[in-house]
Amino acid sequence: MADDSFRIAELLLQGFKCSHILMQLALEAQGRASPELVRAMSGLAVGMSQGFNCGALTGGCCVLGLYAGRGAEDEAEDPRLDVLVDEFSWWFRNHAREQFGGIDCAEIMRFDPALRQQRCPGLILRSWEKLVETLEQHGIDIAVPPQPAEPA
Repeated sequence: MADDSFRIAELLLQGFKCSHILMQLALEAQGRASPELVRAMSGLAVGMSQGFNCGALTGGCCVLGLYAGRGAEDEAEDPRLDVLVDEFSWWFRNHAREQFGGIDCAEIMRFDPALRQQRCPGLILRSWEKLVETLEQHGIDIAVPPQPAEPA
């Protein structure tokens, strides 16, 4: 995961935020690019720009949706999606509360640039590691772009 840590630092230096970075890592793992999807993650960054739920939490849930969600009228959602999101969000809740006192950006970084630099890179890395672990535990290879599921 040293490469992931380096890539996260590189993306942070480029001005990307937690939600952008998690989606970018997922796309890169699949060998794809989607500037539109990464751009859409801007709405989640810095707790929806209000200090609400951390973008690593909400962005992580979006990454899980990338792998197991529904993308078109003729597709079905992967039946594992709810379990994936549940496992990741509960892990994040417990981890962030233990480490920072809560799951909101306002609690984690307190809008303090020094705290942001200190806390966010590690939280993004740990969130990415948990996303990979969760997907792998459910038989989803992060390197394989998702295939649309047939509707039931």
